[in-house]
Amino acid sequence: MLHPHSPYPPPTATPWFTGLLVAGFAAVLVAVAVMAFGSQLGRINAVLAVFLELVVVAGVAPSAWRLRRTPVWRWLVYGAAAGVLTGWIALLAGAA
Repeated sequence: MLHPHSPYPPPTATPWFTGLLVAGFAAVLVAVAVMAFGSQLGRINAVLAVFLELVVVAGVAPSAWRLRRTPVWRWLVYGAAAGVLTGWIALLAGAA
């Protein structure tokens, strides 16, 4: 329990509906971007497509990892991570 004169605000409830909505939107947006980027690069060279997808994700991952604990940004980070995985799975399913 917090002291009545604590400088910290009391904890608030997690906004699950809004957060999941934001995460879902981020997941769809990132999945479409990953699929579009990967499919067009795959038409040129499949090895280049895989390499560039990994470079992009490796470049964004450190910043996203830091933001995962920020209350609003964490939903975007979780959605983007789900979108990357979904996009990669869709690309692999389309290639098979």
